[in-house]
Amino acid sequence: MKFSYGKRDFSTFERGEETSYLMTNGLGGFSSLSLLASCSRSDQAVLMACIQPPNHRVLLIHRLEEQVWTGEKKMPLSSQDFAPPGKREEGYLHQIRFTYEDYPQWIYQLDGVQIERTMALMQGRNTVGVRYRICNRQKQAVRLEVLPYLQFVPKGERLSPNQSFAVFAEQKGGICTGRICSGGIQLHFRTNGSWEALPGRFCETLRYADDERDGKMELGRSYINHRMTYEVEAGRTKVLEIVWGMEEELPEMETILDSVRSFRKGWAERAGEYAGEAHKALILAASQFISARQSTGKSTILAGFPFFEDWGRDTMIALTGCCLSTKQYALAAEILETFMVYCRKGLMPNLFPEGGTKPVYNTADASLLFILAVYEYYRRTCDREFVKRAWPVMKEIVSCYQNGTDYGIRMDEDGLLRAGQGCDQVTWMDVRVENRLPTPRHGKPVEINAYWYNALRMMDGFQTLLGEQGERYSQLAARVFENFEKKFWNEQTGCLRDVLPLPEEIPAENSQRAQDQIRCNQIWAVSLPFSLLSEQKERQVVETVYQRLYTPFGLRSLDPADPDFHPFYGGSRLDRDLAYHQGTVWVFPLGGYYLAYLKCHRYSKEAKEQVKEQLSWLETALWEGCVGQLPEIYDGENPSASRGCFAQAWSVGEILRVYEALEQDGRKS
Repeated sequence: MKFSYGKRDFSTFERGEETSYLMTNGLGGFSSLSLLASCSRSDQAVLMACIQPPNHRVLLIHRLEEQVWTGEKKMPLSSQDFAPPGKREEGYLHQIRFTYEDYPQWIYQLDGVQIERTMALMQGRNTVGVRYRICNRQKQAVRLEVLPYLQFVPKGERLSPNQSFAVFAEQKGGICTGRICSGGIQLHFRTNGSWEALPGRFCETLRYADDERDGKMELGRSYINHRMTYEVEAGRTKVLEIVWGMEEELPEMETILDSVRSFRKGWAERAGEYAGEAHKALILAASQFISARQSTGKSTILAGFPFFEDWGRDTMIALTGCCLSTKQYALAAEILETFMVYCRKGLMPNLFPEGGTKPVYNTADASLLFILAVYEYYRRTCDREFVKRAWPVMKEIVSCYQNGTDYGIRMDEDGLLRAGQGCDQVTWMDVRVENRLPTPRHGKPVEINAYWYNALRMMDGFQTLLGEQGERYSQLAARVFENFEKKFWNEQTGCLRDVLPLPEEIPAENSQRAQDQIRCNQIWAVSLPFSLLSEQKERQVVETVYQRLYTPFGLRSLDPADPDFHPFYGGSRLDRDLAYHQGTVWVFPLGGYYLAYLKCHRYSKEAKEQVKEQLSWLETALWEGCVGQLPEIYDGENPSASRGCFAQAWSVGEILRVYEALEQDGRKS
């Protein structure tokens, strides 16, 4: 799918910065700028390298200042906001088009000169290239100047005014090669243009509109100490190329472009047929979250860009859609096997080891989601040997959950799971502000118990498949089934309670209120393969969720009628944390809603047509926020512009599952 934007899409500077592109390199590194090629966030970059995959990222080249000279007249090609307000580069006034298919391209017209900029990040390397095709129809020569804005700092940190930089270069046979050194890091470059050293200076006033809105870093600092120049004679068309990379031997620009096209073509071909261009775009979007992990020697799934790392819960939710629905079966097995190695006390890591640090296990759902992922893997591959390898780990998970493990996770006498204690938040609604829990869910969360029941039913099937003896998982499942509807069903609201609070965790006066809150978590009790409710009550849940929580871009995390509802997400960190799970619209539960709707309507032709129509509304999200991606969240009241991460793995993965379900006759249990 080729995304194309014209003058109307960047008619103002502010509008042009609303959307960004994303390129990733499979190492955790990325390149991301706005439609204007500006930085509206402090962690956007021409080259965000990753020196220890996937999370040790270093911002090397923040942006490019580009100027076009015709005689004595200077015109900006680049765009960037600076402080004080009103001081900005306005190259976007000359911009006539932006396109993104496998990589971004910009076209500019400046007084008879047309310039096409192409940028690409090489797959598997911290190497980025930029190509300028300059068509000069003037009667005099034109000169392009390119100044890289350097940072050489870990992602999220601010460049110190005391940091020193050095640059070395030599020109031979029309090719200039060199290196930039700072903080023990070397970045090599290669260009067919000319190179010129400049007196080093700091640019102190880069302004980030998106960060300012979210109460983050408002102003940025970069360092400039050299420029590349290229001259094109009157009536000529010539090409300037610049390649930067952390390896001394740098490829040609065409090699970089070929690596991107080849990778994306291979990923799409392995996925097989797709329902339409939006479906294909999401298949390719899924590939951008896959990264190597140095500490395990295996692949992993990054939760989102530009902010997040690889987390256990996010990986387990995203894996089914991003890997299995796209038929990347070997990759899915590799990721699951990595988790098997790190399972401890029945818990899957929420954060993997980095350097000398140990894994962190603060999640109640990742382990259960692991069993569900193995089930989905087997359902598609019939790989009995893989299930056999995973069996001891899955047995450990169920045993530890049944008998008790860390973070207050254990089965109660009624067969239901309880989880959470103190200030430990162990479900996906996990925000903690010092010792304050904006969304306390200690007790028996509805989705955790839906996962638990489904995991037990799946274990019963695996036990039969492998001819194993021992624990009667069906008996445990029967006890959960017996008590789930009895305790979670709320006749007054016609839906499921979000959490059954424990007396020792929530004061008695707040207990009833916590139970009666209408949240999106109940949708997974319907969408999962093994049902806990009657068909009638499943439909009631789906209808209540639709009436109270549904939007075309995601499900609200809390009913707008609830006094705790927050309509907007933004402002200071505290403001954002308080709104995060208190009404904010999340994209990924929308996948559960559509799967639940299809299941309740027995995958009828009419139900599929309804879901296809509603998915078409979501397709517009591919054009804003981040080109070809789905974001993390939207405002709760009016979800019109994306918030948080502009590209989120579980958002993409869950919608890919819906596309997959639409092509099938129905769920197989």
